[in-house]
Amino acid sequence: MSKIFRYECRRLMWNRFFFGILLILLFFGYQVLNRITILGAARTAPFSPWSLGDYACRMLPLLWAAALFFLNFFLSPAARRAAALTAFTPVSLRHYETIRLGAALTAVGVLTVLCLGEAALFCAGYFHQNPGWDLLRPALITLVPALVFALGSGWQLGQICPSAIFAWMAVPILFRLLPLPAPFSLWSGQFFSEYPLTLETLDPSLTLPGPVLLLQMLLLAAGILLLSLSYIRDRLNSSALTGGL
Repeated sequence: MSKIFRYECRRLMWNRFFFGILLILLFFGYQVLNRITILGAARTAPFSPWSLGDYACRMLPLLWAAALFFLNFFLSPAARRAAALTAFTPVSLRHYETIRLGAALTAVGVLTVLCLGEAALFCAGYFHQNPGWDLLRPALITLVPALVFALGSGWQLGQICPSAIFAWMAVPILFRLLPLPAPFSLWSGQFFSEYPLTLETLDPSLTLPGPVLLLQMLLLAAGILLLSLSYIRDRLNSSALTGGL
């Protein structure tokens, strides 16, 4: 199993596409840091959790698209034809699915860490500040639920119609164009740049309103559920067959 996992990770991360999307992410991230983050979000310091959260929020659409592109390695018509051969191997299809989702999650995690590392180097180089937890906390709040949901929803959608994954990539961009209610302000890209202005202090500590935090928790739970849906379905089918016997 570990050999298959390493093979799938190598297949996702040791190719021109991975390095191409990494260069795009780093270039876009530098533009955001050098032109927007350096000014500070909502009159806060450039290395504050609010400014770094705004950076993570702006990186989300590209990371979301990258996550779905990784799934396309496993759900494209060519990959499905190759998957027919794996049906004759000792490893069950459900285990293959778990390995592939784990590899996709690992690849997205590597891209995310590199983007956050770029922000940390930027703060260290320009302001001699190590953002540390101030960078990690808004990134965890913003990126982890969204990217887990992207993988879970993209996998289930791709099982039905692989080409629909490409349309699903536009969801974060669409959310930025729609007049969403306040709990969705992380998705509209307005939370880190507007919410601090509603607080009384000049440079407030990072806080999340209850509805925003609840939505992120629900999104993370939904993503985990979608990722494990095939496993749950198999368990239910096995229980039904056992009960029938």
